[in-house]
Amino acid sequence: MNVMRTLLRLILQAFMAIGIFFSSTLSHAGAYEDFFKAIEMDDGRTIINLLRRGFDVNSPSETGQTALFLALRGEAHQAAAALLSAPDIKVDQANEAQETALMMAALRGQLEWCERLVERGAAVNREGWSPLHYAATGSNPRTVSYLMGKGARVNALSPNGTTPLMMAARYGNEASVDVLLGARADPKVRNQKDLTAADFARDAGRQALANRLAGLAEQPTTSGAGAAVGSVGASGVTR
Repeated sequence: MNVMRTLLRLILQAFMAIGIFFSSTLSHAGAYEDFFKAIEMDDGRTIINLLRRGFDVNSPSETGQTALFLALRGEAHQAAAALLSAPDIKVDQANEAQETALMMAALRGQLEWCERLVERGAAVNREGWSPLHYAATGSNPRTVSYLMGKGARVNALSPNGTTPLMMAARYGNEASVDVLLGARADPKVRNQKDLTAADFARDAGRQALANRLAGLAEQPTTSGAGAAVGSVGASGVTR
């Protein structure tokens, strides 16, 4: 009889443990969905509540994106602020494409967020594609200036040898081209496809810029790549 009671008690405990496990799993699944929905809706309050209940701020999305990257990509600034308030957030956590939150902020031209991320320890330089490549691709030359002021390598090479100057020449603000040249970006560099910054500008239909970059590339190296170019002030206007 005692053996039977002990067996029944063990079975009951096993069922209780299974119930607790599934309840915890379902609760986490709900929190996971709520967390990423709150980022999408720019709902900072819900994010803070979930973090207080123990949700892991560094959890990746189903597509491998980091929460902070998604918030900045969607310009969900209240959500981003809530995420950044978490003391254990990994500001340099990369997604599956090796992109960080700083790279997205740089691409979006979000200077204030670049400053906040760097203050929290985000790396300005990375192997391969760097935050400066992304800033040069974007529209805000002040972001380019800021990153270089923090030590970003002006002639950083992507995995295929592309430089920030090449990205700015094809996709970015022409004022960013001037900022990079003023910091001695090298217009002579060729990537693995044998293309220069002038080629990038030409492919984008920026013929005048392509001619200027080609002319600079023909100058002797001792004259400096940044000769006779302007600088960008606080307003982002070339002077």
